[in-house]
Amino acid sequence: MNRRTDEAAADPSTAALRAIVPATGRSWRDRLTPLIPLVVLIALVLVITIKQPNFLSLYSMRGLLESVAPLLLLALGQMFVILTGGIDLAFAAVASFGTVLLALWIPDMGPGGIVLALLVTSLIGFVNGFVVAKAQVPSFIVTLGALGLYSGIGLWISGASTIRLSEGYDVVGWLADLRIAQLPASGLLAIVIAVVIAVLMGTLRRGRALHALGLAEPAVLMSGISTVRLRILAFTLSGLFSGLAAVMLVALQRSGGPSLADSMQLPAIAAVVIGGTAITGGVGGAMKTLVGALIIVVLRVGLSAVGVDPAWEQVFYGAVIVAAVALTIDRSRLRSIK
Repeated sequence: MNRRTDEAAADPSTAALRAIVPATGRSWRDRLTPLIPLVVLIALVLVITIKQPNFLSLYSMRGLLESVAPLLLLALGQMFVILTGGIDLAFAAVASFGTVLLALWIPDMGPGGIVLALLVTSLIGFVNGFVVAKAQVPSFIVTLGALGLYSGIGLWISGASTIRLSEGYDVVGWLADLRIAQLPASGLLAIVIAVVIAVLMGTLRRGRALHALGLAEPAVLMSGISTVRLRILAFTLSGLFSGLAAVMLVALQRSGGPSLADSMQLPAIAAVVIGGTAITGGVGGAMKTLVGALIIVVLRVGLSAVGVDPAWEQVFYGAVIVAAVALTIDRSRLRSIK
């Protein structure tokens, strides 16, 4: 028995991936497509810098990194679900709900309030994933209902108002105040988290299995891997990262609110698909999501720097999502476009 056969026997997810990857190799389009987001990012930076030379100043870089931190964390959580071929529409509402919990709990519980809030948001993701995987309800429907549910609960317990965090702010405030090489620790930490996730997903069996599930679920089933557990894991991670984004938002905004993260829903989804993660699942990863998040933030900061009306941002996000999906979707795996 050769080495490849031994590896496949030891790791069924590897065998599943090999079973569904074409043996003839990738076409030139397949090889070039992953580089498009990075090329777009570099081109955007160059164009904006030409129009606004101060864009690459230390001050601008600080603002860019502070903006990318919560967005990247939300996008990473969404990435896990999209890799499985699903979608989580509740992640931004869960993050907003998490900021309310943090603002209420940190003054009395300190660091324990952070831990408890992260457990709650992770549990929300777990429940969403359990309903999707066990009850076989489409993720779109489950998370759409969860979006309304936790938005409503957040409004109720906050009194439909912003909750300022003064007492106990130091517990999270270091994320906003700490500088590393004169750059905000919040953005650098989010980038480090993305790198760590990329490494873990490339080395751990569960990480490779998430890609395999999105590529071909029947092959994963035949390999003996539990697709139910994988889906639940993906949604649980989405909930966890919504909680981490909530911590970052509370640190940066010094407050919690029932709609604090809602405006990031479309940009976070855009970051995932613009970065090159296929909306059909199976293709993508943390580093692609990092590039996508940087594109979104550069666009947001850059468009504002060159004088574009902020009202057009949402219009632009919608357009680039459609364009990104058109570029990344694998039409060979779809029987029909619905």
